Amino acid sequence: MAAVLVGLWAVGLTTVAQTTGWLVDQVAIVAGLTAPVWVWPLTSLVDAALISAVAAPLAVVPRSAAVRAAGRAWLCGAIVLAVLGLLRAIPQPQNELYLAALAAGAALLAVAMRATRGRGRRSRPAGVAVLLAVAAGAAVLLPWLWVGALGGLTETVLAAAAAAAVGWLAASILDAGFWSAYDGPTGRGVRPVLLGGLVAGVTLLLVGAAVGHSGSQLAALFLLPATGFAVAALRPVAAVAAQGSAAYRPGDASGPRPPVGWLVAVAVFGPLGLVDPEEISLVLIDRDIPFWTAVAAGGSAAVALVVGLAYAIAFGRARAVIPHRWVGAVTAAAVVLAGAAVHVGLGHPGLYGERLFVVMKEQADLTGITTAEPGQAGRDAKVREVHRRLLATAAGSQGDLRRELDRLRLSYKPYYLINAIEVDGGPAVRAWLGSRADVDRVLLSQEIRPLPAAPPPGRGTEPAPPTPPWHLTTIGADRVWSQLDTDGAGIVVGSSDSGVDGSHPALAAGFRGGDDSWYDPWNGTRTPTDRGGHGTHTAGSAVGRDNIGVAPGAQWVGCVNLDRNLGNPARYLDCLQFMLAPFPPGGDPFTDGRPDRAPHILTNSWGCPGLEGCDATALTGATAAFAAAGILFVAAAGNTGPFCGSIDDPPAPYADVLTVGAVNESGQVTDFSSRGPAPDGSAKPDLVAPGDDVLSAMPGGGYASNSGTSMATPQVAGVAALMWSANPALIGDLATTRQIMVETAAEVVPPTPSQLEGDCGQLANVEGAGLVDAYAAVERARQTR
Repeated sequence: MAAVLVGLWAVGLTTVAQTTGWLVDQVAIVAGLTAPVWVWPLTSLVDAALISAVAAPLAVVPRSAAVRAAGRAWLCGAIVLAVLGLLRAIPQPQNELYLAALAAGAALLAVAMRATRGRGRRSRPAGVAVLLAVAAGAAVLLPWLWVGALGGLTETVLAAAAAAAVGWLAASILDAGFWSAYDGPTGRGVRPVLLGGLVAGVTLLLVGAAVGHSGSQLAALFLLPATGFAVAALRPVAAVAAQGSAAYRPGDASGPRPPVGWLVAVAVFGPLGLVDPEEISLVLIDRDIPFWTAVAAGGSAAVALVVGLAYAIAFGRARAVIPHRWVGAVTAAAVVLAGAAVHVGLGHPGLYGERLFVVMKEQADLTGITTAEPGQAGRDAKVREVHRRLLATAAGSQGDLRRELDRLRLSYKPYYLINAIEVDGGPAVRAWLGSRADVDRVLLSQEIRPLPAAPPPGRGTEPAPPTPPWHLTTIGADRVWSQLDTDGAGIVVGSSDSGVDGSHPALAAGFRGGDDSWYDPWNGTRTPTDRGGHGTHTAGSAVGRDNIGVAPGAQWVGCVNLDRNLGNPARYLDCLQFMLAPFPPGGDPFTDGRPDRAPHILTNSWGCPGLEGCDATALTGATAAFAAAGILFVAAAGNTGPFCGSIDDPPAPYADVLTVGAVNESGQVTDFSSRGPAPDGSAKPDLVAPGDDVLSAMPGGGYASNSGTSMATPQVAGVAALMWSANPALIGDLATTRQIMVETAAEVVPPTPSQLEGDCGQLANVEGAGLVDAYAAVERARQTR
């Protein structure tokens, strides 16, 4: 009874601690916070200490050898959890470093635990048992080969090394001495499989909880316990095949051990090598990586139980025949080939590692770009000059590095909006690039691993509103249409987001058209498409017809910079570069860009946090280029309020960006709207707009209400479109446009103390200059000369 209670305590405590730790991580990410590095090590140490406190007496006090063996195994598992859990202090984006540390740590623990055993207990499992264990491990790996995908070459090799070390560690804990405590009179039957398998399962749960970064360890602690039964069922095979049936003595602690390490090593490669821990995140909603990771873990556990049952039936009977080695070889080969077929035929073969975003030291000088011509002509002249200078800088400074990359046969993609190059390479390439005199810094460019099936696209179930909804009437957009006879005609708004459903009835007529109004660097689609829905909603709020958009007469162009709600510095730059100088499908941005076709205003309901690879200044060159070119850059403040100082993900904190927060229908700043000050101490946001329960378009022709500063941002872009449509002389005059918006902004209902988290300083860091007023801004714009 004591052993049962200790086992339940270990399982329950570890499961709750690991799940809670992951949820805390996710809440911190969603809230825009950074969890302290000591959280995971402390969680592992406390968890291990509480288990050790009850497992240690169990290892020495009871008379029963089986109970003592359980206590020793669980105590060793707790030690593994304490030591390997410390490795989660390594930042999650540095998964290669983590895997290398895990491989070394697990191997050292295995050596230490083997050193505490007597030499008489060391033995090797028989060949047929090893082959059957490999077959079982490969069967357990099958679901991962279907739903998962490998990372980069270095990451994959390190994952294999870590899996092998973890298998060796598991075998060091569950050695022959452990299994001998559960032998029955004949060494076969229910007792060794059921009792030994249960105790081994609890041990492997503790090992699994220590393996993998935050997220992937949940899969390991779920699937590894089930492999305990398969290992237990192979105990008679290992012993009889090695010593012969007559020579086998149940309870012999020096006898052959089952091939624990082989089975565990192959099985644990699934969560270590075929899934990126960064993607096991609540940021990826719907049927994405977290969902498929759960499917794979559940499938693996089910397969392990089935294999364990099959092996127990086949080998557990007293007179069961142990197969020859060739039978094990054929079985292992068949399952391995089946796994390869599943991965190639149903999965995603190949490598999907992170790329490197290399920022060059030399950046273009964009100072002094002016023009005497007002309006469209002056704006176009500035765009052309900015484009020329950017191209000249990139061409003059990237040559040496690009020649070296060609020589080393490393694939790369150059950029000019920021003088940078995206390079395919691992840690060694990153170190080499970082040591070059012409390189400023090297960032990770997060790549998303593919899914076995695309998640369902967002859909809307509501009809088009018969009259303008609250968000449009609150800012007076409807009055601009009816009383000032302005709807944004003549202005083009660029949307960089998850895409746009170009066939939606509220958006189809507003698409600018031509061969340079749509770009999809993620999936290569040739016509406006939206797999997520976020971009269709935001574009609709800016320029949609049917009573949803602020500037329904304006046109739009689009680009996909988010895939499954994640991006990276290179994909964000792909779209921004396209917005400065659009190019046709398959065109080269360096030679085929058309700066005269640049949109007037950009709406950007996204941010690039460190999780995606950006640092604080990653996109400063891009927004500075748009400012110099007279293109208004509007960006969402973020949804990490009510914490003060939460406007920190590029591009929202930048001074040359018009940053937008959100208010609700009552006129108060929403709790989720991010607050300033920006990291440099400047006041942010600049303005607020309706962002709570905003009705707009969704893919498929329907409509839905969403909330966020993402919904507020396109409304400010739409107001700017109305202003420039009413007075074309303002086109490209960012300072005057911004001044008018700020000076005509309406008051916001003051926040209560409970709506603030921390010291935001001045009220402008919560509400900016106030609520954007479309009617007042357009009326002022018409009067401006």
